[in-house]
Amino acid sequence: MSVQQQLQPEADRPWAIELHGIEPIGDDERHGAPTELFWVWFAANIGILGIVYGGILTAAGLNLWQSLLVAVVGSAGSFVLVGVLSVAGKWGGAPMLTLSRAPFGTRGNLGPTLISWVSLVGWETITVITAAYALLGLLGLLGLPATPVWTLASLVVVALLVVLFGLLGHATLVWIQQAATWIFGLLTLVVVLFLLAKTDWAKVLAAPPGPWDSGVLATLSIVIAGTGIGWANAGADYTRYLPRASSGWAIVGWTVLGAALPLVVLIMTGVFLSSRLPNLTSATNPITAIGQELPPWMAAPYLLTAVGGLIASADLSIYSSGLNLLALGVRLERYKTVLIDGVLMVAGAAYVMLVAQDFFGPFESFLQLLSDGLTAWAAVFVVDMLLRRGYDARGLIETGPGSRYYYRAGVNWRAFIAWLLGIVVGLLFTVSPWFTGPLARGIFASSSLGYLLGFVVSALVYWLLMLAGGRREVLEAAGGLVSEAPGGEGSA
Repeated sequence: MSVQQQLQPEADRPWAIELHGIEPIGDDERHGAPTELFWVWFAANIGILGIVYGGILTAAGLNLWQSLLVAVVGSAGSFVLVGVLSVAGKWGGAPMLTLSRAPFGTRGNLGPTLISWVSLVGWETITVITAAYALLGLLGLLGLPATPVWTLASLVVVALLVVLFGLLGHATLVWIQQAATWIFGLLTLVVVLFLLAKTDWAKVLAAPPGPWDSGVLATLSIVIAGTGIGWANAGADYTRYLPRASSGWAIVGWTVLGAALPLVVLIMTGVFLSSRLPNLTSATNPITAIGQELPPWMAAPYLLTAVGGLIASADLSIYSSGLNLLALGVRLERYKTVLIDGVLMVAGAAYVMLVAQDFFGPFESFLQLLSDGLTAWAAVFVVDMLLRRGYDARGLIETGPGSRYYYRAGVNWRAFIAWLLGIVVGLLFTVSPWFTGPLARGIFASSSLGYLLGFVVSALVYWLLMLAGGRREVLEAAGGLVSEAPGGEGSA
């Protein structure tokens, strides 16, 4: 047993089922350092799906420099939000949507938690679909046909691995993410170098600038929704074991660096690859389409890398979705909630792969519509973080009138109203293949920036309602406003 494992509490050790659910972690069981977040978020974003985002940029008509701008701002900028929200994890020692009971109330939090759970189950389903396609391609190298039987077999194998890691829990996931970063990171680098060798550099460099509304802004909204926003509701799940004295700046920094580094590289690889593969975004199986651009001997390592990188992402989603089910009030052990989510994940993936057989339509709509609810929730949570530096452990677990976060009938109506208004505004200005808001005209008709507008509205409305008299109530629920010197418990 390593020294690091000896320092870890019995309830959270690698390759043993994590014993904690959503209850706050006590100081005697806090361990780790912010640097581990680099491995967590690097591995979560190393999936080949990032190359598909690059294909989306090219399909929208962006040139090289516009694509680079969208890749950097979209990935790094959105993960700043994830990093900031993650700081609440070390303040309260609880998962993200359990901490959300503090601003929304023990009952009012059920709405945001339900949307968060649906989002995470959707993300793990999309990721598993992509990984199953990659495994199906790997089986094809062995001469096995892409029949419904082998498609389902590929899906089940991937799903079993994802569920297994989710069952074991936090410490195992951190260990796996570090190993995946090194193994699949190096393999991905090799794949990227081969793909870059196929780039038509003359075509890439000569591409004219694309439109800023239907091009840059539209794709920026997709990248933001598909990267940081998709993880905003899970940040604290991976910082709740960190000691209270951990630097908030380090938490944000390692989160952003770990996520943005692989994302920018993969997105730009997709941009370069699209110079030779313009139909990337219309491919039924984008993983196979990318693999066809590699030499035959490179196909197996590429597909293995795709499978491994995507599993490293899906295992975080299924772990967090299980915690969300507990926050919804499901009275089961944590590992049982992971099993429930696993069944839903397989059912959804089987439908898309065997019945719908459409990848990008549902993918784009899913990202844009759920982003309205997630960003509005994040806006309220961030404003609430400005008013507090701690959480009442008992209040987070007790959901009845005895909870400090019960407010009125279990709802902090200021937060709930601000959240709903943000969602409504976001939907009014949202454009997607499944739904188009009545006010999605002009720049909004081609940019899908509705959810960002909803973020601003929710933050502003909640702040104004707090100024109008709610600040004292929330401060009392928080146990008072704590302000200490940088580096202390009350610091960022």
